[in-house]
Amino acid sequence: MDFAYQYAWLIPLLPLAAALIIGTGLITFNESTNKLRSLWSVLSVSATGGAAVIAFNLLWSQIQGHAPYTYTFEWAQAGLFHLNMGFVIDHLTSLMLVIVTTVAFLVQIYTDGYMAHDPSYVRFYAYLSLFTSSMLGLVVSPNLVQIYIFWELVGMCSYLLIGFWFDRKGAADACQKAFVTNRVGDFGLLLGLLGLYWATGTFEFTEMGEKLTQLVESGGLSVGLATLFAILVFMGPAAKSAQFPLHVWLPDAMEGPTPISALIHAATMVAAGVFLIARMFPVFEEIPAVMNTIAWTGAFTAFLGASIAITQNDIKKGLAYSTVSQLGYMVMGMGVGAYGAGLFHLMTHAYFKAMMFLGSGSVIHGMEEVVGHDPDVAQDMRVMGGLRKYMPITAITFFIGTLAISGIPPFAGFWSKDEILASTFKANPVLWGIGFLTAGITAFYMFRMYFTTFEGDFRGTDKKLVALVKAENSVGKEVQADDGHGHHHASKPHESPITMTFPLMVLAIPSMLIGLVGTPLGNYFEYFIHAPSEKITEVPVEGFTPEFLLMGGSSVGIGLIGISLAILMYLQKKIDPSAIAKSIAPLYKLSKNKWYIDEIYEAVFVIGSRRLARQVLEVDAKIVDGVVNLAGFVTVVTGEGLKYFENGKAQFYALVIFIGVLGFVIVTSI
Repeated sequence: MDFAYQYAWLIPLLPLAAALIIGTGLITFNESTNKLRSLWSVLSVSATGGAAVIAFNLLWSQIQGHAPYTYTFEWAQAGLFHLNMGFVIDHLTSLMLVIVTTVAFLVQIYTDGYMAHDPSYVRFYAYLSLFTSSMLGLVVSPNLVQIYIFWELVGMCSYLLIGFWFDRKGAADACQKAFVTNRVGDFGLLLGLLGLYWATGTFEFTEMGEKLTQLVESGGLSVGLATLFAILVFMGPAAKSAQFPLHVWLPDAMEGPTPISALIHAATMVAAGVFLIARMFPVFEEIPAVMNTIAWTGAFTAFLGASIAITQNDIKKGLAYSTVSQLGYMVMGMGVGAYGAGLFHLMTHAYFKAMMFLGSGSVIHGMEEVVGHDPDVAQDMRVMGGLRKYMPITAITFFIGTLAISGIPPFAGFWSKDEILASTFKANPVLWGIGFLTAGITAFYMFRMYFTTFEGDFRGTDKKLVALVKAENSVGKEVQADDGHGHHHASKPHESPITMTFPLMVLAIPSMLIGLVGTPLGNYFEYFIHAPSEKITEVPVEGFTPEFLLMGGSSVGIGLIGISLAILMYLQKKIDPSAIAKSIAPLYKLSKNKWYIDEIYEAVFVIGSRRLARQVLEVDAKIVDGVVNLAGFVTVVTGEGLKYFENGKAQFYALVIFIGVLGFVIVTSI
């Protein structure tokens, strides 16, 4: 296995090479490159597949007990300052490499079917490979500086991918929103890492944590300053992992093609924030105020995302708010010290949420044949229904994902979510209560989504309903032209091609089974992944204790309550959802309008910044420009006056000197 470690640098390099080759072809021989689309897709998929093979070898080696491997070289030096670059392979890195490469590999296979008719098919693969390379580079980084470099590359790629269909106003606005929102968090991250370097003199994670603890204990650094630096660093993960108040970019990012929703917003980019929290855990865990901030941020975000997802009709935005909520669970788990549980949920969620996002893309692909290529209609669940009859593979895999995220045993989501809730209950029962309530809401809105989409009668042929939905979704938007794929030409949906259904079937396997590596009968995941400060020498075996049965049973119980309500409202139609919405109109409107957070940001930041810019412009025009213009005017006037003194006559110069001397004598004599 030493061979795999020596060539681990190939993992990010292979997708990067594919991106460079495809990108160079597009720049130099655009027309010919676009004609050879199959060649470039095979290159991109093969490069990611090769990276996945090496990643699996490294994971297996780490499971077998191979010591962590670090390779670094000196990248920059200035006096006593030394900055190293390289890569590190440890338990956390090997796990993340497998998650990223497997999901990226399957997404790239899926892309061939989903983007088959898109004229920018080849460009999309170039962006996919570049993003995959950036994310893998981030994962293997041995210090904060290298992480920050790849962190920004990941952000750049997300901008390109979210705005891939830049001719759509919604996509153009969404990529800018994502970019600006993440810049806020990244600026905090930059300030935090510089502050920590100033205090500790290092960018290495473990060494930074040890030195910071020593400084605080010895009084060399105040607790308040250490807390400030750590919270500034946390702003970066809060933005990337869509935590309140920097969560607003993620739902709008659904404007990008669906494969991107699965890759970036389910398994990779948003997971980068949780990954960085794990890397910085040696720093965070020694500062209680920071851990509390992380925990409460995660808990509130989990509830916020779930409460908004209840009323979403766009299938992708419903999944997006679900992602916000589940990321909140992970962050809450990390905040209460459940390091292993948070990363366990990151892994299980990556697989079942990627499967559901790809499933939503399969649904949209089938719906577009009936209602046309208008996202306002093709993604709206109100015109779906009964799709299980036409799309059985998509329906079955989506149902598996729904059971997993709802926390129904033995599916993967139950084991990881239950472990977070159990750890949270020990740390703070109030936080557990928020997570417990959110679990019930999650089960309700996910089964609402499944029943509305796949059960009942197909509603896509109801022209009046389609027109009503289109009109409602188009309010306040510019009319979008068709994207060029053609108009609808079928009376019913159909199952997606094998290139799209194969990844769904593959992802269904870990969605069902991967949680079994972290059960009370043997928590192999926690044995493999645990906090750096913990020492676990054998596989934890707790068994089905009364405590586990109580905690697990209660979380399953509230999930079943949510599922039962969804059945009564959306399957059996015994409860009218619209009647309930009217009876709690203020709460319904709060959820439907996403807690009015976007409107608040629009009023405070967008309109406010424009108003400030206008005021600054006036100051610039009237004061700054006024001073500059006055200086110029004085210069011109004095120049015009002085030019008459430069006549070249010696007698005149002598007279001027005489007058000057005479004036000086008179002044000094007075």
